[in-house]
Amino acid sequence: MIPTFTRDHTSFMGAADNRLDAEVFGDNGPPVLLLHGGGQTRHAWRSTAEKLASKGYTAYTLDQRGHGNSEWVANGAYEFRDFSADLKLVATEITCRSGVKPIVVGASLGGIAALLAEGEPKRASDTHMFSALVLVDITPRVDMTGVNKILGFMRAHAKEGFATIADAAHIVAQYLPHRPRPKSNEGLKKNLRRSPDGRWRWHWDPRFLDGPRTADVDRRQLETALQEATRRIEIPVLLVRGAYSELVKESHVQEFLELVPHAEYVNVGDARHMVAGDRNNQFSAVVLSFIERLSAAKRCST
Repeated sequence: MIPTFTRDHTSFMGAADNRLDAEVFGDNGPPVLLLHGGGQTRHAWRSTAEKLASKGYTAYTLDQRGHGNSEWVANGAYEFRDFSADLKLVATEITCRSGVKPIVVGASLGGIAALLAEGEPKRASDTHMFSALVLVDITPRVDMTGVNKILGFMRAHAKEGFATIADAAHIVAQYLPHRPRPKSNEGLKKNLRRSPDGRWRWHWDPRFLDGPRTADVDRRQLETALQEATRRIEIPVLLVRGAYSELVKESHVQEFLELVPHAEYVNVGDARHMVAGDRNNQFSAVVLSFIERLSAAKRCST
């Protein structure tokens, strides 16, 4: 029998009263919130969300501020702490809706936002924001050559866009030569929007990188903030790295494991920074294994 589940749209309010668009896969199971990387949309998680829902979890895939169908923030506030502030509100709302704190799966930008949110200094009355955390190819310190390559790709066509979707597909194929080209460009449409001038542009606010308050920040300050936040993580943590990641090297993993000795770590073979897109079946299996072990441990303790 093939498992069935519902799929619906929902929305949340962010820290700037900004609307955040999301999809929900599943019904009443334990919540899992999936946060995409910079320049992506919630659609990056569709396959993983379907697998989670088929196993009885409720998967929320969120378009973060300025991305996908979520609002572009009026004042151009796209620092990592702005994304973190949104996440705290979304996680709190999911907890209110389900009665259970969500497990958060964060890739790159999403992982940074999650680390900052969960790793804030806690007051005595505070509790954890999440029940567990999965970090996808992100650690407090990363390789800057890889970061600059990604930022260069994102900026290259952000303003002028593309005449056709096929043009965008060609650029993506050049950037990701290790991936087989899809038979259709329909999937790429979800990462593009058609502008009034008829050209296709990426489905994110260009001010994310080139506005008054951007995610392209002083890396030393960010590393320090992330290291301090990471030291305070007490919930279960899984770090998933692409074996050929451009950003996270083995030395970065070891530094992370020193900061969070209780964390688990899995390397996904034949994957680069965008692990879920490169090897989704392997990635989803790793995440499900981690989540199901947590669920089994919780059942045994009650």
